[in-house]
Amino acid sequence: MSDKTIDFGFETIPEAEKVGRVKGVFDSVASNYDLMNDAMSVGIHRVWKNMTMTRLNPQPGEALLDVAGGTGDLARRFIRAAEEVRLRRGGAPASAVICDINDQMLLAGIDPVKDAGLDITRVCGNAECLPFDDAQFDVVTIAFGIRNVTDRMAALREFRRVLKPGGRLAVLEFSTPPANVIRAFYDAYSFAVIPRLGQVLAGDRDSYQYLVESIRKFPKQEQFAEMVKDAGFANVKYQDYSAGIAALHTGWKI
Repeated sequence: MSDKTIDFGFETIPEAEKVGRVKGVFDSVASNYDLMNDAMSVGIHRVWKNMTMTRLNPQPGEALLDVAGGTGDLARRFIRAAEEVRLRRGGAPASAVICDINDQMLLAGIDPVKDAGLDITRVCGNAECLPFDDAQFDVVTIAFGIRNVTDRMAALREFRRVLKPGGRLAVLEFSTPPANVIRAFYDAYSFAVIPRLGQVLAGDRDSYQYLVESIRKFPKQEQFAEMVKDAGFANVKYQDYSAGIAALHTGWKI
């Protein structure tokens, strides 16, 4: 048995335990996930996701893989954005596969009304060993999920493997505001407010305590950009959202 350890928020645990611990967190929060996202960010996460779609510029006929995308937020946005282009220019409808290690998140994301007319497939799978063929997708996204992955480099290499040549990657994640005053305010808000919201709205303080701690353990923007480059992506860039509270990292498979 490996004696490697890894962070789980501010706690250090055996590496082999992280997948199970993370799954427990998302089993607990799945039914209230979207509600909590709105409450924690005062709805700003929706703006960040829309800005991500603008950067990706979805096109007709493109196939998206949205990793850790259980509730389907990005997948639906992607298909609808591509459909707007298709109605003007023609072409085939876009499609999306949502891959999440957590079955409860996938189940929570099923919504016949929101999914109506959209080509969405849901697959339970691990970001570190994706159950897809090489060069299958035009775009890979992961929003607020990469920090929960045990081996992030393995996941990034998998994202590149399943992308077609010329395919693009977008990683949207909570990050570190570079300005001291904003970082201090953000820390105070996160630790004082978010776990309490979790308790009141979801009946789960501990999971949201983990969430705010996991954000602090995630690499800063430049460091994560280097990881994306090391995984083989080209033209790697990042853009801070809301003064660095979140950041979008992008790259291309050349």
